[in-house]
Amino acid sequence: MVPMPRVLALLSLVTLALATSSTAQAAPKPKKYHFDLAAVTAKPEVKADTAKAATPRVEATVKKTFESHPQLVANIEGAPDPIAKPDAYRKFLTKKGITSAFLVTVELTEASIEIEPMESKPNTQRLVVRVGVHLLGETIPGRTMGFTGDGQATIKLEVGKKIRDRDKEYTWDQAAEAAVADAMTTVFKQLAVPAKKQ
Repeated sequence: MVPMPRVLALLSLVTLALATSSTAQAAPKPKKYHFDLAAVTAKPEVKADTAKAATPRVEATVKKTFESHPQLVANIEGAPDPIAKPDAYRKFLTKKGITSAFLVTVELTEASIEIEPMESKPNTQRLVVRVGVHLLGETIPGRTMGFTGDGQATIKLEVGKKIRDRDKEYTWDQAAEAAVADAMTTVFKQLAVPAKKQ
């Protein structure tokens, strides 16, 4: 015969396990969205040479993110025209389990590259790249304001006396990825807030 304290302990463990599993099951599934990239542009204040280096990297990173993010559905092949048939488009999204679709414009708000000497290491320099981005999402259909998201990143890389092209490319890529990831975090925080009832 099992002593009473042990029985109570076992019952407590079973109750705790059931409570934990029911809580895990009750957690809502993350909502799914479709993001369509409209354009990637640079603010006039961003120098032309740095904009030329940063913009294609930001665009490539954004496209990759839109295709791979777990809350984004990249392929909506067969969707009706959202302008000509907005109601049919909305029904299509619902059928696919997509909460909303957005047309996203990305603006490069900051881009710079600097080379800093390192006094402690005479044969070494530091490459410093800064990238800032602003995302604006408008609903599809309707083109009403959906969300904004700002992201910034600074990447520092120690290099030798001679700076290779691949050092610059690597640093630009890392900065673009970090800035876009930062902006996307803000975007999904906004999307997680329930819409106000009108």
